[in-house]
Amino acid sequence: MNEQTAVIIGASGLIGSYLVEEMLKDDHFGIVRVLVRRGLAFNHPKLQQELVDFNDINDYTNKLGKGDIIFCCIGTTQKKVKGDRAAYEKIDHDIPVNAARIGSTQGYKKFLIVSSVGADPSSTNFYLQLKGKTENAVKQFAFDTISIFRPSMLLGKRKERRPAEKIGQVLMQVFSFMLIGSLNKYHPIKARDVAKAMVAESKQTQPGIHIPEYKEIMKLIR
Repeated sequence: MNEQTAVIIGASGLIGSYLVEEMLKDDHFGIVRVLVRRGLAFNHPKLQQELVDFNDINDYTNKLGKGDIIFCCIGTTQKKVKGDRAAYEKIDHDIPVNAARIGSTQGYKKFLIVSSVGADPSSTNFYLQLKGKTENAVKQFAFDTISIFRPSMLLGKRKERRPAEKIGQVLMQVFSFMLIGSLNKYHPIKARDVAKAMVAESKQTQPGIHIPEYKEIMKLIR
């Protein structure tokens, strides 16, 4: 099989950083192109770093270029956007949807995106509603395969401090044994495991739309 050219959007984030690590050591990928606002602090023969203005659709299109697979794991927080919901939507909705729109016309065959358990466009929760709207939007584009990952709380060391999230991680791990049956999808999961599952999913050949949650994500890495 020919080596694949993959694009990562959100490469500096928790899942994205693990994705870069996994893909650079995987011979399945010949080129790993990351679209970033600021360059990553390392180089690799397979790594292409493209500084992009995501608000400039022409720049976005040129930097995305041609390839086979798009991995989108970009996201923000209310703290980072200072409570500005319009700014939040530009990052969590517009960047992924534009990636899907551009990629579908640039010959990409697969689109993988990180969403959230509970994503629902009709939810009264802003975050889950936005994730649901984003899912519905990317589903409309013509890829052979679209995979929408819905993890629950992510476990891993972030670059920025999030005390409340850290406490939540501890509590979720303590009580995770109670998450059985229909509650299994809310099981906390390591960000590295999500990244590994995305890489494994990208190598699958089943066309269509796939929505892995906790159980399916863990199956992918076994």
